[in-house]
Parts: sequence; structure tokens; C-alpha cells
Amino acid sequence: MSLTKKSPAPRRRAFTLVEVMVSAGLSGFILAGVLSAFLMLGRSGYNAASYCIMEAEARRALETFSEEARLASNLTWTSANSVTLTVVTSTAATYLVTYAYDTSANGDTSKCFYRVLGAAASTAPRRILVRNVTDFSFRRYKVVNGVDYTAANDLETKQLQITLRSVRTGVTTVATTNAVLSARVVLRNKVVST
Repeated sequence: MSLTKKSPAPRRRAFTLVEVMVSAGLSGFILAGVLSAFLMLGRSGYNAASYCIMEAEARRALETFSEEARLASNLTWTSANSVTLTVVTSTAATYLVTYAYDTSANGDTSKCFYRVLGAAASTAPRRILVRNVTDFSFRRYKVVNGVDYTAANDLETKQLQITLRSVRTGVTTVATTNAVLSARVVLRNKVVST
């Protein structure tokens, strides 16, 4: 009988507790970095989309308002938040349209800049132009000898300007704000008396 020496069984190597703890800690830091970058990109994307939406709303609202204001032959200043225009059509007919900001906290048009056919008290459907408005005002100006002044009444008003600030908020993002100051719109068909 031959005596052969058995070779020892290969030792199995495993990770030690220290190695497992170090690798878990490093993995945790890497995962936290990736997650925070993902959240930051998501928030930045949401804010960029909010800016785009607010800018598009404001641009569309100012364009709509400017078109009708330029054609207006008269205006009724209800308040710093509401103006009714008498608009002249291409056939020399006229119609009333009101642009207003609803300061109320409740309702379909609350905190919105809107347009409605007719006078300020009209029950016609309101077309919302800009949502989530926090600050709004109309300003009116007169022109005397080529110099602009603030107008005191409807008769001397020749230019209108809109100032508004809209805000969008998200659950995990800071508020996105868009401030708008329109150009002064000249009421071309309006006869001015001082």
C-alpha cells in the first residue's frame, strides 16, 4: 500500500466584516450622489418647463391684449385691475371687451388675468390668459408735446401698459417666478382730449 499524502483542501476565502462595511459605505456614498444628481436634474427640468409655460402664457396674453388695444377707440378704466375697451372692427362696427385680473382667492378665474367680451359685469365666458398671478396692474399714460405722463382719466389716456408677476410651485421645487412689464400700447383709434 502506498502512502500518498493528501493535499490539503483549498482554503475558501471570504470577505471580512471590515471589507463588507467599507464597501457598503462607499456604495452608499455613490448611490447618494447619483440620487441627488437625479433629483437636481428633475427639479431643474421642472423649473425650466415652468419658465417656458409662464413665458408662453404671458407672450400670448400680451399679444391678444395689444391687438385689441391698438384698435380701441375708447376705454373705460374700472380699476388698476380692469379695463374695458371699445374695439373697432374692419367694418367700422364696435364691440366691448374687458381685460381684468381677479384678486379673489376662490373661483374659476381666481388669481388669473382674463379676457371677457362685454363690460366688466358681463356674464359671458371668461378666457383665462395668465394663471397664478400674484401681482397685477394696468397703467395708463397720456402724451403731451411728445412727453409721456401718467393719465388721470379716460379722456386723456392714449397708452396702456401691463405689469404682472406669475408664480408656479411644485412639491419638491422652489417657486418659479416670471415678472412681465409690457411695452406701452398706443390706442391708435382713440381721440384724446386733455
